[in-house]
Amino acid sequence: MFEPFTDLVPSFFGTLNQYPLGLTLFLHTVIVLPMFWIYKQEKERLENEA
Repeated sequence: MFEPFTDLVPSFFGTLNQYPLGLTLFLHTVIVLPMFWIYKQEKERLENEA
């Protein structure tokens, strides 16, 4: 199930991908969660303009 990390160029995402859900949780935190914040902010801005 787990194999040693033998990448020639050690990368941040490659390291995260070694752990179960590591990459998924990181990407959701960095990309998906801010989307909700931006959506709320833009919705509020549009309501204030009308």
